[in-house]
Amino acid sequence: MGLPHLKDDPHLKVLRPLVEAYLAFSRIDNRHIRMLRLTPSQFDVIVTLGGTAGLTCSQLSSSTLVTKGTLTGVLDRLASKGLIRRESIAGDKRRTKVRLTEKGHALCEKVFAAHLAYIRPFFERALSQREVETARRLLIRMRNSFQAREDGQS
Repeated sequence: MGLPHLKDDPHLKVLRPLVEAYLAFSRIDNRHIRMLRLTPSQFDVIVTLGGTAGLTCSQLSSSTLVTKGTLTGVLDRLASKGLIRRESIAGDKRRTKVRLTEKGHALCEKVFAAHLAYIRPFFERALSQREVETARRLLIRMRNSFQAREDGQS
């Protein structure tokens, strides 16, 4: 039995452009975030906390792309910059709520608006509004398929 004609596989024809698009986006995205004097993980946490009354570490971990092992260090650095504060949750000494400080809220508004203005033209050049919705739906479906496999579902 010979090797199948992989270059003819319709699913594999999606894989390379998908990975290349992610890598290209990631380079541009991370470079701009670093120009804003933040790491990508710090930016993710600040923007996720923005507009909330605070989140627990567990909620932050599941709402960001920051791994649980990295989150504590990111929070420590943000706290040392005066951008977040940790508060004990009444009745549960093991859990804390993480909130943006006033300085953190001001930075969130500034960097989020600047970053959105920076990356928006890349999307607008590539996709119509209708295509954005289609791409979003398809990417979510793909993500869910891979996550179902991780979770032990077929």
